[in-house]
Amino acid sequence: MTTAVDHVPSVVLGVCSFTHDSAAALLIDGELVGFVEEERLSQQKHTREYPRQAIGWLLGEAGITPGDVDAVAYNFQPIRYLAETPAALRMALSGTTRSRAIPRAAGFAKVAVRTRRRLRLLAQDFPDARVTPVLHHRAHQLAAFTASGWEEAAVLVVDSLGERQTTTIAHAHQSARPRVRMLEGLTDPASLGYVYGAVTEHLGWRRGDEEGTVMALAALGDPARFRHVFTRAVHTTATGFAVDPAYFPPRVLTSGYPRTSPRFGAETCPPRQPDEPVQEIHQDLAAALQERTEQIVIHLARRARLVSGSRRLCVGGGVATNCVSIGRIIDAGIFDEVFVPPAPGDAGTAIGAAVAVHTDSGSQRPLSGIARTCYLGPSFPEPELDLTSWPGLKQKPLGMDAAEFLADQLAHGMIVGLFQGRVEAGPRALGNRSILASPLEAGVVERLNATVKFREPFRPFAPMVTAVRAREFFTLGQDAPYMSMASQVTDAARERIPAIVHANGTARLQTVTAPQNPFMHQVLEAFARRTGVPVLINTSLNVKGKPICGTPEMALDCLANSGLDALLLEGRWITK
Repeated sequence: MTTAVDHVPSVVLGVCSFTHDSAAALLIDGELVGFVEEERLSQQKHTREYPRQAIGWLLGEAGITPGDVDAVAYNFQPIRYLAETPAALRMALSGTTRSRAIPRAAGFAKVAVRTRRRLRLLAQDFPDARVTPVLHHRAHQLAAFTASGWEEAAVLVVDSLGERQTTTIAHAHQSARPRVRMLEGLTDPASLGYVYGAVTEHLGWRRGDEEGTVMALAALGDPARFRHVFTRAVHTTATGFAVDPAYFPPRVLTSGYPRTSPRFGAETCPPRQPDEPVQEIHQDLAAALQERTEQIVIHLARRARLVSGSRRLCVGGGVATNCVSIGRIIDAGIFDEVFVPPAPGDAGTAIGAAVAVHTDSGSQRPLSGIARTCYLGPSFPEPELDLTSWPGLKQKPLGMDAAEFLADQLAHGMIVGLFQGRVEAGPRALGNRSILASPLEAGVVERLNATVKFREPFRPFAPMVTAVRAREFFTLGQDAPYMSMASQVTDAARERIPAIVHANGTARLQTVTAPQNPFMHQVLEAFARRTGVPVLINTSLNVKGKPICGTPEMALDCLANSGLDALLLEGRWITK
């Protein structure tokens, strides 16, 4: 007779695919073997393609074949989309939403069918595995909570759309395995991610990619100019918020339906084309959007504190990448501590979906390798570097003093790419695929934006600092290992390292400890011995429009085709 234990999956593959930010994660007996976003290997930013290279690396890393996979966890449940059909049809009762009722109902039904088809495609690649769809927000919740390493916490997920959910508040606790209890939730069209993406597009940037540019632009504007618009368009309720369809028409899951209304444009400004100059009115619109986003997020955090009773908060979903809003939650003192996982967006749901299937299987094997980790992707410890394809590049090996050497070059004003160890999870470079520069160098921000990153001149750069000295320069009051929180700065920072201070007086810092990243900690300490400042500028090893470099070839391309002075690639110093 077969027992329940015989059915416990020991090899669980988590997959985010077919929508955006494709990624894969692998759990074996509860241990996270690895996680990587497909873009880091395919060079296609935010790719929606099936993560074939990511999965191939994971299976190779574990030394297994597709036939060894017991369960595949997918990060959406198709049946949940169908529940939107009657709700969408009810929109026909209002003149404001009538024109979108039938297309919206049809779109959600179509996505339900499409998601079922995707599950069948996964089953074809893994014929011996059980393919399990996981509720999208549950995957977010588990990804955020298990990464925190806490025994108990409130969990707030805010994104654009997961099946129908857009915002959820839950309470999580860890005993033998993680448990998440849903407390409250909002469904589309009450979507903060939808609103932010819609205005990003209205301002001429790519929705789903360049919301961070709008957040940076907001620091230059005056929110008062359009505050009244956003107060009406996104109004708070006792349990969350609602979106006025007169400004942001309900979502239709088909292209060709604008996300902002003519009224929104009339009360703010006409849509900006990407090649048009950025004007004061665009800055003010971005500022009002960001201000309202922060107000709503703080309102949701207070609600999470009230209904959960917890003094710790985990935040997930795409809106969790809005580091200024996260910093505002911390500054408000609502919770004793706030945590954002390294991959809070959809890519990270590959981990959360795998955890869900592992947990639901009844396995008693504890999870490991997830809490407080971010370096989860492929490494290339001794790459064979044939520089024939990059004429003009030359290399030399460095000895054991690589950290001292790098610190010295940075102190002398060089801008250096760093490629070492395993690829980071999530949208931030955290010292393994980074571009580093001295914040003491005159004009460094202008040079980085214009000749290295090729991006807008108003974009700020994040500092990394040794955790033990963070309070000298930043007021955040807690660790920020994944560069996910904006902090106010001290007078010492304004006086000594103004290059890392954005126009709104904040900096999106990363705190570094020796256990977390030994090499970067050594570099920061060596830089401090030379300059007195344990702070470096850290931005991702890529140029605008390209993903963070996941392979040596991508890093060499970045060096050859940008204003980088040099690249330190696994102990090799490569220059032009």
